[in-house]
Amino acid sequence: MPELTVLAPAKINLHLEVLGLRADGYHELAMVMQSLDLADTLVFNPTADGQISLSCDNADLPTDGSNLIVRAAELLRARSGLPELGARIDLQKRIPIGAGLAGGSSDGAAALVGLNALWGCGFSAAELLAMAAALGSDMPFCLEGGSQLCFGRGERLEPLALAQPPGLGVLLIKHPQASVSTPWAYGRCREMRGDFYLEHEADFAQRRDALRHSPLLAAMAGKAPLPRLRNDLQAVVEPEVESVRQGLALLRGLDGALAVAMSGSGPSLFALFSDLAGATAAQAALVGPLAAAGFESWCCRCTGSGATLGPAAAPL
Repeated sequence: MPELTVLAPAKINLHLEVLGLRADGYHELAMVMQSLDLADTLVFNPTADGQISLSCDNADLPTDGSNLIVRAAELLRARSGLPELGARIDLQKRIPIGAGLAGGSSDGAAALVGLNALWGCGFSAAELLAMAAALGSDMPFCLEGGSQLCFGRGERLEPLALAQPPGLGVLLIKHPQASVSTPWAYGRCREMRGDFYLEHEADFAQRRDALRHSPLLAAMAGKAPLPRLRNDLQAVVEPEVESVRQGLALLRGLDGALAVAMSGSGPSLFALFSDLAGATAAQAALVGPLAAAGFESWCCRCTGSGATLGPAAAPL
């Protein structure tokens, strides 16, 4: 079988609300996630040696069994009952690592899509979603992508009934030396906001329904202006991480930005614009200050799909 290529898009959180603690110890979340056309590319080739090997053009990324691509491949092969299946996987990395953009989760989702096709396993979309949920909270969204409400740990998806993805341009920035531990961010959130956590499923359900009817969703459907974005983790990370404070200040000073926020637990930050041209102009306007502060930047757009079989992504 010839090689297969799968695109693995990044995501941003347009809304991240920490509702409370679940019985399993995870946080109960209410989120809106949005796929971007900033994507990694995975190229798959079958092998007859029963080995799963991963290579990457970024030496900073581990390619052993700790990588979600390898873990996804091993899970898919185990579920297939065919231990002789093998693959050589090449990862071309464009999504920054450890950035709160779900790059690792999206790569793992792409592995499920690609190897299901490469190996002819025939697993259904529902079966792939169940495998994705077993591997990570963000992976089900990364598998389906687009514009979705995400509840529970993030694995419970409700696609938004939009005619098309929001036609927004996105300017992303990240300091390459900055990192934020997700467990630390949630731990600090519990310390600082735990007294306000909801405790009962009825209260969780009320907040989910409020999000379904929120000004944000009306704006994404083109029926209202974009409101200020909410990220409860930003409220605890921003005061303690200098690059997040500095980057948000730069983005907030931009003309034409519709909204500015941190994605996930950070440290990536983004500004939304009415189109890609607006994001590109903002990037050009900030080129000096971003370079002086040591930030990297990317311009991209919202997209309507998750991990997708297709050609390699064109440079942005």
